[in-house]
Amino acid sequence: MTNTLIILAGGASSRMKKSTASALSEEMVAQANTRSKALILLHDRPMLDYVLYAAKQAGITDVIIVIHPKGTLFKEYYGTKDHGNNFHGLTLSYAVQHIPKDREKPLGTADAVLQAMEQYPSLKSDSFLVCNSDNLYSTKAFFALRETKNAHAFLNYDRDALQYPMERIARFALTKTDAEGYLQDIIEKPDASRVEAYKNPDGTFRVSMNIFKFEGASFYPYVKECPIHPERQEKELPTAILAMVTDHPKSMLAIPFEEHVPDLTGKDDIFILNAYLSTHIPTLDWDQQPLDL
Repeated sequence: MTNTLIILAGGASSRMKKSTASALSEEMVAQANTRSKALILLHDRPMLDYVLYAAKQAGITDVIIVIHPKGTLFKEYYGTKDHGNNFHGLTLSYAVQHIPKDREKPLGTADAVLQAMEQYPSLKSDSFLVCNSDNLYSTKAFFALRETKNAHAFLNYDRDALQYPMERIARFALTKTDAEGYLQDIIEKPDASRVEAYKNPDGTFRVSMNIFKFEGASFYPYVKECPIHPERQEKELPTAILAMVTDHPKSMLAIPFEEHVPDLTGKDDIFILNAYLSTHIPTLDWDQQPLDL
């Protein structure tokens, strides 16, 4: 099983900065407008603490956090060294997502993974997991990807298990798999009149929540050659994945999953996540041994 996790935390957090929430304190508004979402405090701890805790409980030992070139605040929380910080038994390192001179924002999630692989060349041959820094994945989720024997895989979430308003869920890209559970397509902005055509063989509508397993040697060419999305003008992981699937139709296993994934997209989500954590993760026991799921 792979022990390495890349966490994507170098994005511009544009939607968070543009959103509003009237009941937030001035301090929390300032955090939401200036920090990476991964560093917004929830119950006096950065959001990223909860992601790291779940990963550690699933047996992850090595974490590479992809940060913005100005993401120095991460080092105040997680260690000042570029490589090999000890954080509650996890070995934490940083990869900087450098921004092209002709751009103001990072070049996207595929570019983030590429830069991590370039800065840590062992990833070009090793297996590793990748996830967002603003989604609260469960220990069970990380463990499911660690234990799969498939070289490439992702968690394919039942849309009905996600506890979001329907108008928000309707904007999620749908995944389409074959009868054996391998990814065939990712449908962005699905037309409501054609949604039935995207139902999976098990009768569910499923979505990716951006948690993946990759085998570096075979995936590296696809992140390296990933084209820029024509609308969003970024190099995105789904584009690289679909290019690989086109060349190798049964390369990306979709693991069915049924549970909610709280996220931190806008300022209102700060209230929602604080309430969720109060109920589900009131304390973090970093000394607890990894769970045997």
